[in-house]
Amino acid sequence: MTFTSSEAVTKLPDQLQVDLRAALAEHAGSHATPKLLGNEDVDAATLRRGQLVYHERCVQCHGDSGDGNGPVAASMYPRPRDYRKGIFKFTSTPYGARPMRTDLIRTVNRGIQGTSMPAFRLLPEEDIAAVVDYVLSLTRRGELESQLVELVDFEEAVDPELVKDECVPAVIQKWVDAEGSEVSPLTSQPVFTAEHVTRGREAFLSEQLGCKKCHGEDGRGQTKDNLAGNLKDTWGHVTRAADLTGGFLHGGQRPLDIYLRIHNGVNGTPMPGFANALRDDPDKIWDLVAYVMHVTNARRSGERPLPGPISPYVPTASAESGGDAEASPEAAE
Repeated sequence: MTFTSSEAVTKLPDQLQVDLRAALAEHAGSHATPKLLGNEDVDAATLRRGQLVYHERCVQCHGDSGDGNGPVAASMYPRPRDYRKGIFKFTSTPYGARPMRTDLIRTVNRGIQGTSMPAFRLLPEEDIAAVVDYVLSLTRRGELESQLVELVDFEEAVDPELVKDECVPAVIQKWVDAEGSEVSPLTSQPVFTAEHVTRGREAFLSEQLGCKKCHGEDGRGQTKDNLAGNLKDTWGHVTRAADLTGGFLHGGQRPLDIYLRIHNGVNGTPMPGFANALRDDPDKIWDLVAYVMHVTNARRSGERPLPGPISPYVPTASAESGGDAEASPEAAE
């Protein structure tokens, strides 16, 4: 069995494909002998164990090479993650940074609510640790493959010295930079009150932050771009701003989880981080957390009736005449 090459590799001349795959195998291993690029402490036995777990639990969705094209992937929304870019959505590190290993362990343990990614908390800890190391090996292998494609595009050859001195370090350095970059809240979490919720709603609806542009004034995400499928993620798939009233927050339900999504953003998606925008008013992040928790839990507490299915976007009169108006929150309900 061999790994599937990226589309960019398959478009190269035959000999360059052979040379590129050989360089990949040397530095990032093969299916028969996986290797974790940049971490020699992870031994072959651990990676083989992780590979076994991956093939039992993960390959159906994420694919043999970690490209997100497993046998059942096409029927899923959102699509299973393509690891090869090195981008993971829900991390404790700043927007655009590589994740901590603990972030991936947490995701495997907890799953991602509201998606097809289940929780594997009943697996032995050793299996979870091993499969995370194997996923990291697939991820860095994919990143190196992209670096090699760029090298070939420029040099028209796979120069072993350039691979060793430039391509490999370019991959490893991003992971080194992520170590120690874990974000902690700028201020302590308060005991949430109605005042926090009120201030959070004001911030949510403000033009400064623009939350309503994607999530809608009522938090249900029924904006024009969202419903039309105009938003795309880094992988080229249609993505949608969350319906915050649905009770399922993909990045986690804890106050800290929500804080990190607001502060850091969601990697690979149009959801930005607000660390810079709220640097001078860090308590406002907790206000937003309080409001999001209120909106998310409202249906559970019976504060609003269960909404029906999301209705299609219906242009208003001004939109039909060329304006930018969206359907009103009342119509969305």
